[in-house]
Amino acid sequence: ELWVSLEEHQDALELIMSRYRKQMLQLLQGRKGEDAEPVLKVHQANSLETESQIDRICEMGEVMRKAIQVDDDQFFKVQEKLAQLELENKELRELLSISKESFEVGREDLPD
Repeated sequence: ELWVSLEEHQDALELIMSRYRKQMLQLLQGRKGEDAEPVLKVHQANSLETESQIDRICEMGEVMRKAIQVDDDQFFKVQEKLAQLELENKELRELLSISKESFEVGREDLPD
């Protein structure tokens, strides 16, 4: 009788433990969903912030590209103007030297 009573007691404990494990599993699964929700919200907020920062960085990159293009254009204009002025200076020096030569030749031809 004791043996049969012990087996019945063990079966009852097994049944209670299986129900306990089932309820704990359900509770943990339900909690995981609840625990994950705040983390998910924080993750989404961080993702939005990161996305906004990436957009700002892209905008700044575009502004920098435009500034570089403007600087390059300005540099090429200055280079072109410098080349024109150097050419003009060279031509004026040639004219001046021709003028000096003709003046000296004209002075030599004049009687003293």
